[in-house]
Amino acid sequence: MTPEMTRSRLVPMRPRDPHEPGRVASSLELFFDLVFVIAVSVAGAQLHHALSEKHITSGVLSYAMVFFAIWWAWMNFTWFATSFATDDWLYRVLTIVQMSGVLVLAAGIEKVFADHDFTVVVIGYVVMRMAMIAQWLRAARSGGGNRRTAQFYAGGIAIVQVLWLTLLVMPGSVQVIAWVVFVIAELAVPIVAERRGVTPWHPHHITERYGLFTLILLGESLLASANAIIEAVHDHESLGPLIALSALTLVVTAALWWIYFWPPHHTAITSFRRSLRYGYVHYFVFAAAGAFSAGIEVEIDSITHHTELSEVAASYTVTIPIAIFVVGIWWIALRDNADRVVNIAVPVGAVLVLLDPLIPIPFALTAVFMAGVVATLVLRPPVRPAD
Repeated sequence: MTPEMTRSRLVPMRPRDPHEPGRVASSLELFFDLVFVIAVSVAGAQLHHALSEKHITSGVLSYAMVFFAIWWAWMNFTWFATSFATDDWLYRVLTIVQMSGVLVLAAGIEKVFADHDFTVVVIGYVVMRMAMIAQWLRAARSGGGNRRTAQFYAGGIAIVQVLWLTLLVMPGSVQVIAWVVFVIAELAVPIVAERRGVTPWHPHHITERYGLFTLILLGESLLASANAIIEAVHDHESLGPLIALSALTLVVTAALWWIYFWPPHHTAITSFRRSLRYGYVHYFVFAAAGAFSAGIEVEIDSITHHTELSEVAASYTVTIPIAIFVVGIWWIALRDNADRVVNIAVPVGAVLVLLDPLIPIPFALTAVFMAGVVATLVLRPPVRPAD
């Protein structure tokens, strides 16, 4: 038993040192991420089906709504962990409770896309957030300069969860408007709470966590690439286009990885305002990465004639997510570490990707443009080298 450990084998949840050397993601954090792999995969699969069936508006809206729940729950835990993680038994149990909420949420995603029924998703989300409230209350009890901040986090999150529960009794005609209002309320909690005292975040640890989640999302695209090969084995008439799609998907996924990890991300969160921008814009980066894999599946359907979408529309399900991903990561992490040439090449490359659907060879130009962006990054390293 350590000197600080109580008889109940709990460690006081005091703020972590933001300059702690060698801080990396813990095995619990990596375990926590596994359930999000499931949720992201289910959301991507449902988006794929909605797009292929030409339910574009409802599919994209449903995806945006459920992905917010996935992203916000993950992000809140990640920022809390970088500041207060203790890794004792109670911290682990509450984290596992959050994981159970993710699984419940994932189970309800299909109902959202099919029937606009948010019941299971909201229940799973509230379970996650109630566990997060318990974590913040424990942090508040340990005292220190962050007591009031932790108390406000706990109170703010609790109030918003009551609002989410009211969504279950609202008519469908006002649910989308209510969702927007409740999302704004969720986003406002950290902004207001941190005015009571900024919680200490570890720049290298927090950006490592974001990088790991990005890898999870890009892994879904690699799975889509493999699915193209599997489909080719069973559909000899489309063998050539499917193999080409698989190869192009690998090239573009590798390019997105290269672009994301090119800048030293820890330089992007040197202040609370910059950390908010980094964290909040990642919603679009993460959602686009997840939608990219769904778009590849739609392209497979287009090649094998299993979708109602035109070839041009099917191509846009791939190129739009790529453009959003690239512009998003350029805005929050890359541009401050790049010279003028890179800061022109990256956003221009993202815009040019949107021209791909207008040519008869789907997805080919995207791979060329992304390879060109990567070549530029190789030739012109970051102006702020990583520590």
